[in-house]
Amino acid sequence: MSRIGKQAIAIPKGLDVSLDGTKLIFKNTKIQKELETYNRVEISLADGLLSFGLKESQGLKAKAFWGTYRALANNIVVGLTSGFTKQLEINGVGYKAAIKGKVLELSLGYSHPINYDIPDGVEITLDKNILTLKGADKQQIGQVASEIRSFRAPEPYKGKGIKYVDEVIMRKAGKTAKK
Repeated sequence: MSRIGKQAIAIPKGLDVSLDGTKLIFKNTKIQKELETYNRVEISLADGLLSFGLKESQGLKAKAFWGTYRALANNIVVGLTSGFTKQLEINGVGYKAAIKGKVLELSLGYSHPINYDIPDGVEITLDKNILTLKGADKQQIGQVASEIRSFRAPEPYKGKGIKYVDEVIMRKAGKTAKK
């Protein structure tokens, strides 16, 4: 039995959830998100609680989808109410970032600046060397953070590069002189 799938999701005030066949539709004042379940799980929406159940005709596959769809629905609810954030830290001499409209310009020690187009639904703010990504879609925020980090991943000797704020870089010892 899925421990995650058993838990009901409390729908907060200001969020409208409706069921259209096998599709869940989540709406707040600005954003609308949809979750298609393809009739793989039972969905019940009553008294401000959203719960998922097993579809008996599916067998073992239903158990796999049960917790997954509950987690996806919960991420949509959290994203539409409070949102998700990730923070990236830029370390290195001369490494810097600037936001110009919908473009993030990164100077990371290459011969050219890197221009990254900020996708819709993601808000990036810059405070000295800390990039803060905010948005309603957990997957999109993680993807954008990963793409930005991939431009110059932190190296293990000096720790230069772009890393997550809570990431720990395992440092290596450098060369030692002969005696």
